[in-house]
Amino acid sequence: MLSLFSAAVFLPLSHYGMSSTRLREILVRQLGERGYLGLYSLVAFAAFFWLVAAYRQAPLAILWIAPQWLKLAVIPVVLVAFLSAVVGLTTPNPTAVGAEQLLANPVVVRGILRVTRNPFLWGAGLWALAHMVVGGDVAALFLFGSIAVLGLVGTKLLEAKKARRHGTDWRAFVALTSNVPFQAILEGRQHLVWSELGWWRVALAVALFVFVLWGHRWAFGVTPLPV
Repeated sequence: MLSLFSAAVFLPLSHYGMSSTRLREILVRQLGERGYLGLYSLVAFAAFFWLVAAYRQAPLAILWIAPQWLKLAVIPVVLVAFLSAVVGLTTPNPTAVGAEQLLANPVVVRGILRVTRNPFLWGAGLWALAHMVVGGDVAALFLFGSIAVLGLVGTKLLEAKKARRHGTDWRAFVALTSNVPFQAILEGRQHLVWSELGWWRVALAVALFVFVLWGHRWAFGVTPLPV
């Protein structure tokens, strides 16, 4: 369990340390932007691999057993998480790595960006929180809690970094969007245009969700569906 705890702490700290502190500037000076991105990707992959491997080796320590109704209740939440993450990943977004030049585009706020400017991170965080609720054991709390922190706390740290680096362009982007989903729409600063989401993006998200839901029992040994 110590290995899992260490991996759960290392995953978000390594991401934040390499992307949101002065360490990033030092690494970029030493390695160049492409070299830094390569190292960052390698560390991120290694951190996630360590977390999953440690989770698979951790002893079972049950805290609660989620009732079937709760497992069914989180399925729509996970679907929303898939939609946010997949649609977000496939939509041009200035918050994505290497896409900062999009801040200069006056019409970049389209589709899912009208809902939130950090759709992938919110999707990952929501997915992790849903699994924490139904996981019910210590190992699951470490695994999914680490991913939830990485996603949800990551939105704040990412935005602070972008604000420091892009100043006026970032403020103009922020004025038309919101970090918290639907906040800009509720405040009247934005409106939702369903057609901009892209039918193929939505279809891809739903297809991946159905595939994972159907294969969950065979891949992970448990299923949220009635047996």
